Amino acid sequence: MEKEIGGVQLIYYILLHLILLSWTIFNSLSMPRLGRHSEITPSVAVLVPMRNEEKNVEELLHSLQKLTYKNLRFVILDDGSSDTTWEKLTAASQKDSRLSIHKGSPLPENWVGKVYACHQLSMLAEEEFLLFLDADVRVSPDLVQETLYNFKKNTGLVTGFPHIPLKSILGHLLIPMQHFLVFFHLPVLLSNLTTWSQASAAHGAFMMFRASAYRSIGGHFSVKNSLVEDIHIARVLKTSGWRVRLVNVTGSVSCHMYNTSKEVWKGFSKNFFPGLGRSLPAAILFIFFYTLVFLVPVPAAVTGVVTGNYLLLLPLVLTFFLKLTIDLITKQKFWLAFFFPLSVMAAFIILIYSISLSITKQGFTWKGRTYQ
Repeated sequence: MEKEIGGVQLIYYILLHLILLSWTIFNSLSMPRLGRHSEITPSVAVLVPMRNEEKNVEELLHSLQKLTYKNLRFVILDDGSSDTTWEKLTAASQKDSRLSIHKGSPLPENWVGKVYACHQLSMLAEEEFLLFLDADVRVSPDLVQETLYNFKKNTGLVTGFPHIPLKSILGHLLIPMQHFLVFFHLPVLLSNLTTWSQASAAHGAFMMFRASAYRSIGGHFSVKNSLVEDIHIARVLKTSGWRVRLVNVTGSVSCHMYNTSKEVWKGFSKNFFPGLGRSLPAAILFIFFYTLVFLVPVPAAVTGVVTGNYLLLLPLVLTFFLKLTIDLITKQKFWLAFFFPLSVMAAFIILIYSISLSITKQGFTWKGRTYQ
């Protein structure tokens, strides 16, 4: 009788993994890709905040200068850099008439640094569309017209999660989890076809706004104290009746955001718990669900090998396939799927650390600034 009950439970457990795999494949296929070009040519401003980005100035500008779209202008704001960012921007501005550089104002109280830099940039642009990029982003030549194609009449924002090259041990484990969380959790069709604000995702490294939509909500002022301003501004847009279109841009946008494990640790600890709305119940549910679905298959598979019950290996195999599906679609290394349980455990550790930073009021530190 006990064996029969255990067998039934195993079948249900395998069925759960099959459902989750099917859902992920469907969700992945539902996300539009860039490719087609817009036939209209509205004015576009590319807006880039920079703070101590001397290592990225030349490569970013080289990438932007390859953009084939004609009705285009670049606006870059130096947000209080203490390195040679401004000097490099000054030299570059003398070689490209499309490039406008500006020094940022001191950070006011109750503002997050990047958010205030983006706010200042928006005040310097009068174009019809505003493309916010991070300094560590590199883009394909046809990116602008491909992004414009995805704007419909009521679309206020087009965004997507870029391809992120992996350069450290912790980076290999955690960075692909950004894409995983989107493709596994977000109902992409609902996100793109409705104004349901809870079904929202965005990546601050690549966000193109319709300027009229952006200004109708007050722009970045509406999320001035948010550490996850990209998600929050997407929700504000939807609440105001605009749609947000999430597209797969991994073939056209890359973001060299974390070079070391230390940078990965700082970046993820800053965003993880705030990204869950600083909700302890949400964090506990996340850990419980991921343990049940993605970690339990490991000891089950070991038991299956030892006892000869190879059906016990199937949940782990399906888990690998689920992660592999997302890694292939987002152009990551295929073998990362086999280390997925380690990625989940690393995510737990950094989530717990992120929670501790919030609860103990130590705050979240990024680029020399600390936020509560």
